Amino acid sequence: MGKIPDDARVTPELVASHGLTPEEYRLILDILGREPTITELGIFSVMWSEHCSYKSSRPELKKFPTDGPSVMVRAGEENAGVIDIGDGWAVSFKIESHNHPSAVEPFQGAATGVGGILRDIFTMGARPVLLADSLRFGDIRGKSRKAAENRRLLKGVVGGIAHYGNCIGVPTVAGEIAFDDSYSGNPLVNVFCLGILRHDQIRLGKATGEGNPVFYVGAKTGRDGLAGAAFASRDLTEESKEDRPAVQVGDPFREKLLLEACLELFEHAESIVGVQDMGAAGLTCSTCETASRGHSGIEIDLDLVPQREEAMTAYELMLSESQERMLIIARRGHEETVRRIFAKWDLDAVEIGRVTGDGLMRVRHLGRVVAEIPARRLAEEAPVYHRPARAPVGGAERYDYLKFPEPKDLEGALLKMLEAPTVASKRWVYDQYDHMVRAGTVVLPGSDAAVVRVPTDPPGDLPPVGGRSFKYLAVTTDCNGAHCALDPHEGGKLAVAEAARNLACSGARPIGVTDNLNFGNPQRPEIFWQLRRAVEGMAEGCRAFGVPVTGGNVSLYNESPAGAVDPTPVVGMVGIIDDPAHITTQCFKAAGDAVILLGGAGGGLGGSLYAMEILGRRLGPCPGVDLAFERATHEGLLEIIRRGWVRSAHDCSEGGLGVALAECCISGPGAPVGAQIDLAFAEAPLGRRDEVLFNEASGRIVASVPEGHLREALSLLMGRGVPACRIGRTGGDVLKIGFSGGRLSWSVARLRDAWAGALGRVLRG
Repeated sequence: MGKIPDDARVTPELVASHGLTPEEYRLILDILGREPTITELGIFSVMWSEHCSYKSSRPELKKFPTDGPSVMVRAGEENAGVIDIGDGWAVSFKIESHNHPSAVEPFQGAATGVGGILRDIFTMGARPVLLADSLRFGDIRGKSRKAAENRRLLKGVVGGIAHYGNCIGVPTVAGEIAFDDSYSGNPLVNVFCLGILRHDQIRLGKATGEGNPVFYVGAKTGRDGLAGAAFASRDLTEESKEDRPAVQVGDPFREKLLLEACLELFEHAESIVGVQDMGAAGLTCSTCETASRGHSGIEIDLDLVPQREEAMTAYELMLSESQERMLIIARRGHEETVRRIFAKWDLDAVEIGRVTGDGLMRVRHLGRVVAEIPARRLAEEAPVYHRPARAPVGGAERYDYLKFPEPKDLEGALLKMLEAPTVASKRWVYDQYDHMVRAGTVVLPGSDAAVVRVPTDPPGDLPPVGGRSFKYLAVTTDCNGAHCALDPHEGGKLAVAEAARNLACSGARPIGVTDNLNFGNPQRPEIFWQLRRAVEGMAEGCRAFGVPVTGGNVSLYNESPAGAVDPTPVVGMVGIIDDPAHITTQCFKAAGDAVILLGGAGGGLGGSLYAMEILGRRLGPCPGVDLAFERATHEGLLEIIRRGWVRSAHDCSEGGLGVALAECCISGPGAPVGAQIDLAFAEAPLGRRDEVLFNEASGRIVASVPEGHLREALSLLMGRGVPACRIGRTGGDVLKIGFSGGRLSWSVARLRDAWAGALGRVLRG
């Protein structure tokens, strides 16, 4: 909107350009008892934006379960939640989006998304130990301009994530990528971070103690990222490229210095009262939120703020989203400790204000007050909207046996499924990430869940007894947007169930969830209905698995001129593995093991990737999920893993049983291991083999078990009410799948070539 001088007159046009409604502006007048300054107008516009205030989604988020015996910091209380993992240790984790910035400038948009989520975690006092992501792009295949643009966005986003994570030295160990035309022009870039801390290291973002000094630390402030929160709270249009100033520019090397300086300062607990990241809305958000949480006020002088550009206005200084900056509330008398530590790390640490007792966020610039607003009215009492919700009329075609005959070449169909970008190996992506830095990654990217080993030695100078002690954590991100588009309630439940299933297949029990709700314009009743139903489904899933939601992010207005993205409520789930001997991966390990199927053969091709890729249609209905059955299946699998009876486990998700079996054969780091499978027992009505191979029914797992433990494993599972049966044997250099009417066969070398190289071939053009 161009540079706005601090003495600009507030007009209805200017109010509208800031994304504020006439009703919201009248509320501002009531709060202030006068007309706002231009700086105050900007402050209200970002703090009352959808991105910061959650004004459409807040009532829905209350439906999530957020309590539990292990919860130490609840969702919404701080920058990230904290979960106890035993022995005086805890983890803090969260997922955030950077969708709009990544659509405009993919490299910096994704890179600064990584920087922001890292700060959310170390702000809590935790040392970040891993990153993960969940990405969505339009179809990248073909020679069209749209496909070329989607390829450009993918390369830029992956490059940005790799750059920031690799430079700062935090491994990117897990994630997922899916492709669908609904994301063309509006990619989804969700980034997850987890850190570890002792119970006594938890730091809170509160400004308390009247007279305590307020420090600005980190990088200098510039004009990058101006009003980024407001930018993220409106639809993307063809003119969005003009919003490049709303995309921040990151410096991971400076963030590394900031991280180490903050963690060193936090060891001086007597010196610090509170800490807050300057993320969305920059100085505005960090000042009013710390004051609101502390039931206090805060006063700052912008003339003292370190600046890297000349003649910045108060409006620009308050709304800048320059990266690598934090707000520190120090304890009076300990100012020199803050200055000394940040000087050691070659970072600015400037006292710019103080905590007050009047409840106001007061901002001075050039000798005058340019903003004076009740902090709580900004941070906690933004308008809340109860949007109308209406189920969309119509929907996808329904799967019909007679309308969609089975293809003649099912062997070719499986190869085509393995080459589909959503299924194909993502090695092209994760080879760009340093997933081994810090030497804690136990299960590398490419299995159902990553597993990381984190040291939990005694605090201080106490030596560990019997060598170093460790906790083993498993992490996954999951969501199927196609399922959510067909039925957001079932899709929400399925996202939670799949995440829990992936953890179970790794040998882990779930301990907590963070979510990223990616939807279109909530002012459209059909979109808000999707959001509401997805949240209700996710909440039902979390309660069924007994996992609390520790926080997350809501990203709305994900729409391009072509329409809204598929509803994509991403689940990031963390699990703990009690014994490293229980760590399990998805690939077959050796010849001669029995292959078993937990959960039954399933049925129906509704919601399947196969319907999209082979039949050329999005077909309903969405697969349903029985959450009690899912939990019983996971617990049964975990029990036979703990008894040492399982060599591999892999869930059936996109692509169904056929793709899962192929991945078990070819996804290991060594030579592929074939298998001979008999599915005659599972043939569908009308003899449909494709339905057996490619349906995406929930709750199914392929596992390999040594022959000597097969009988007792099946007996235990069936005794727990989990359908389980032997379907084959590992070995050889082919995958053979038999039906009553014949056998399908593929060389594992051909399967691996189709799967492993597909993404690279497409991106090379």
